[in-house]
Amino acid sequence: MGTDNRKQTILDLLKKNGSIKVAELSTILDVSEVTVRNYLADMESKGLLSRVHGGAVSSYKPYYSMNLTQRLETNQTQKVEIAQKIAQMIEPNDTIMLNAGTTTLFTFRKFPVDYNLNIVTNSIAVALEASGNPNYNVVLIGGSVNTKYQFSYGSQAVAQLRNYHAEKLILSVDGVDIKRGFTTYYDKEVAVDRAMIEQSDMCIVAADHSKFRNNAFAKISELSVADRIVTDIVEDDAYFNEIRDLGIEII
Repeated sequence: MGTDNRKQTILDLLKKNGSIKVAELSTILDVSEVTVRNYLADMESKGLLSRVHGGAVSSYKPYYSMNLTQRLETNQTQKVEIAQKIAQMIEPNDTIMLNAGTTTLFTFRKFPVDYNLNIVTNSIAVALEASGNPNYNVVLIGGSVNTKYQFSYGSQAVAQLRNYHAEKLILSVDGVDIKRGFTTYYDKEVAVDRAMIEQSDMCIVAADHSKFRNNAFAKISELSVADRIVTDIVEDDAYFNEIRDLGIEII
């Protein structure tokens, strides 16, 4: 195993476990502890990890500051499972709205490719991928553009959404909280999300376990706007029962 492969193994272990000890790495990589420390020192200088006594920890990057590619890699397995479940709810000839988010992108990728669908979105990534399927009629909402997270927003985007009606909205959120409702880190997208909710018959919220009991920066709406919340884990406790009491189906 070469040096680069050993360093990638270290990053993979940190991504999985959050921390690792020098002695453990020495055994796994089959190199001396001195060599491991040299690897860690070099990787720390590049911002890939942080050294602590006896080992290293992941250089945790808050979710809201990640770019789109980094967010796609976060909780990816759970997001794909959620996407597969939501895709089963899609019917031929549906008009579907999708806001910008990694879970909505994964969900789009699970749509039946042979269905005739109208897709209305402010996600540049979704629109680009969807436009490659001749069965899809794709509308990318215009307006100002956030290049880092690849979505459109603003008064022009909201005004354009008023021209469309959808059977289903697939809404990606950053926070789900009984008191604060659905929230997002991106205040510029709030008005777009609200317009999509108003223009859709059914609101399906895609939220992995990390979004529950989390309050992001800007409020989108109360939880009661959702018809369904699709997630990867549901605890049978008072918290989730209170959400159900709002008339929301948790899947």
